[in-house]
Order: sequence, then C-alpha cells, then structure tokens
Amino acid sequence: MIYGYARCSTSESKQDINRQVKELKKAGAEEIYLEYEHGDKKIKPQQQQMLDHAQAGDTIITLEVSRLARSTQQLCEIINTISEKKLRLVIVGSITLDCRNGHPDPMSEAFLQIAGVFSQLELSMIRARVKSGMANAKAKGAKIGRPQATIDDIPANFLRHYTAYKNGQLNISELARVCGISRTTVYKYIEILER
Repeated sequence: MIYGYARCSTSESKQDINRQVKELKKAGAEEIYLEYEHGDKKIKPQQQQMLDHAQAGDTIITLEVSRLARSTQQLCEIINTISEKKLRLVIVGSITLDCRNGHPDPMSEAFLQIAGVFSQLELSMIRARVKSGMANAKAKGAKIGRPQATIDDIPANFLRHYTAYKNGQLNISELARVCGISRTTVYKYIEILER
C-alpha cells in the first residue's frame, strides 16, 4: 500500500493542501491522509493514524520533510517508527528511506535528519521574524491581534436566539448550533452582552 501524507497549518489553506494531494496522487499515493496542524505540534492525529495503519512493506510518501515534522526530535521518532515497522518513506523528488529490509541506509537516514534540522531552523527563523515585526508594529502604535468585538458586531441571528438561552430553553451548545458559530464565539458574545 502507498500512503500519502499532506499537511498544512490551517483548514483555510485548502489551496495548499489540494496542491499537495494532486502531487501525491501523481507520485502514486493510493490513500492520502490530510492534516491541518502546525508542523511542530506534538500530536498529529492523522499522521499517527497513518503510521498505525501502515504494515511492513508499505510506502509513505510526502512532498517535503517539513510536512512530516518541524522538529528534529519528532522527525527522529518518525524515522524510528518507519524502521521498526519496516516501511519505506519517500520525500518526493528528494530522499528515500527504505527500511523494508529492517535497516535504514545510514546515508539516507543522515540526509533526512539534516533536512529535518533545516526545517526546524526555518520555522525558528520565521517565528523570530514575526515576533520582531509584531514588536516593531506595536512600537509604532499598531494594535496587535484581532480587533475587540463590540455589541454592534453581534449578529442579529445570535440576539434573536439569545433570549431563548437566557430563558433556559437553549444551552450553550444548542445556541452555538442554531446560530452556526463556535462555542467560543458564543461565550464571547455572552460576555459582551452581560458586561
């Protein structure tokens, strides 16, 4: 079986994930796991599920090392799993780590780990630039973060159902469902109305 793994940081990046899916299919992926998590997040449910399902002799393909992990520690854990389960890992157009005979090729493993170091370095540099840019913007008087919501921002649909919530006819989850918003947003709107 050939599994593909595509990851992007948020579900809003559909275009990015669709590009990955297209390229993974072109590379031979028969089943593709989609992940919407940051690369350095410790638990990536879809990745774990894929690794759990993979059997000895199967292949896992992805487009870049950074799609698998943005942490060298996490990447080393993935390499260990690939080796233990006797899988083959293909970074399309780059590195192949074939552990189907039980032992990874030392050179391929080293190149993969080096690529992981650069992936982690890239993430650290991006975060440093963002932090510096935010500090600079804040120093110039820019407001950082989302604008503060006011009563005027609360949709009429929420206000219409809010009365039923106050009367005990709806709980928080039901209010969120009928309004088509998250529970977090419900709490935010309630806080604004009850100030």
